[in-house]
Amino acid sequence: MNRCIPYPKCSLPTTLANSLFRFTGQALLSWLLFSGLAYHHPCHAWGFFAHKHINRLAVFTLPPEMIGFYKHYIIYLAENAINPDARRYAVKDEAPRHFLDADVYDQIYGKGRAVYELPRYWKDAVEVFTEDTLMAYGIVPWHIERMKYRLINAFEAGDTKAILRISADLGHYIADANVPLHTTENYNGQLSGQIGIHGFWESRLPELFFEGYDFFVGKATYLKNTQLAAWDAVILAHTALDSVLSFEKTLTTRFDESRKFTYEERNKITIRTYSRPFSEAYHQMLGGQVERRLRASIKMVGDFWYTCWVEAGKPDLNKLLDKEYDEQKDQELQEEKEQWKNQEIQTRPHEIALATDPHHPNPAPYLPKSNRNCCQYNPLPNYYKKFISTAKNER
Repeated sequence: MNRCIPYPKCSLPTTLANSLFRFTGQALLSWLLFSGLAYHHPCHAWGFFAHKHINRLAVFTLPPEMIGFYKHYIIYLAENAINPDARRYAVKDEAPRHFLDADVYDQIYGKGRAVYELPRYWKDAVEVFTEDTLMAYGIVPWHIERMKYRLINAFEAGDTKAILRISADLGHYIADANVPLHTTENYNGQLSGQIGIHGFWESRLPELFFEGYDFFVGKATYLKNTQLAAWDAVILAHTALDSVLSFEKTLTTRFDESRKFTYEERNKITIRTYSRPFSEAYHQMLGGQVERRLRASIKMVGDFWYTCWVEAGKPDLNKLLDKEYDEQKDQELQEEKEQWKNQEIQTRPHEIALATDPHHPNPAPYLPKSNRNCCQYNPLPNYYKKFISTAKNER
């Protein structure tokens, strides 16, 4: 029996499909129990806490011609920054927009090279790998570019509703591209014996140390090539990945179980989480890495919003304030949010912070027993390597 559930409706080669261990039918249960309750804010990419603050702080990077409009709707932009995560389990093809398993492609390009050599533009990437393969291993840098054009169109149309919704979503995807663990197949340490590190790095640490960060990132600037800017973010995030994993592993040798973990009460439920001393030591070893990634996210979101506005011809956004948008009266949005609650899509459970901790009284509670060890690494088919080699020789 194939214990790994392949990407939904994905016509991949068998060897590739079998490696897609990210999908499990009980992911929602674990998310509710151990992400929504284990921390003050649910633990999705960057955590809801960080996503909201990234969009909010990006508003203050904008020029005077834009800041009036964006500040007027700052609550909307912050609160709806989490919508893409809400859609992950309800909308087909949403999940791959949040990550890129760059190291999977290292089998083709060489260790550590894929993030530099993968096709930068979507059309070229589809020609090399096919859309199914790209969707299986994540499309975040390409999807950011797609969202850019949608925002330009919204600005050109003077569509307040579209500007707000796309701006909020674009901010989310940009923030995800800046997270190291969104650039690897080992997204939750499940391949290195570090299960739980995803939520630890991007939720536990920001929430503990957020108040001490410096978020004066300067003014938004125009990006000449937004597609390459998206790739630059992924590269910087991926470059930080080795430290994320190796430092945690090193530090674990210095802490016994009773000092590494602690029990805290969240929402009247006692949960097991990383201790304050371990978190402080890890945060210090990282040397400001989390803060740098947050700052990069904020600046990049502002840069993209500004660039889209410029490329749309710098429309007068103050005129749009006369057409007051009321989120509560947006029946379409409210209906969508209700549909998102019907979470039926099976997707990678990387946001789960400690639900799969092997020392938890009920390890991997969201997985059937037969699935707990299904996540074994399978390589890309050899014909991809041959294809890339041929393409390089023809350059």
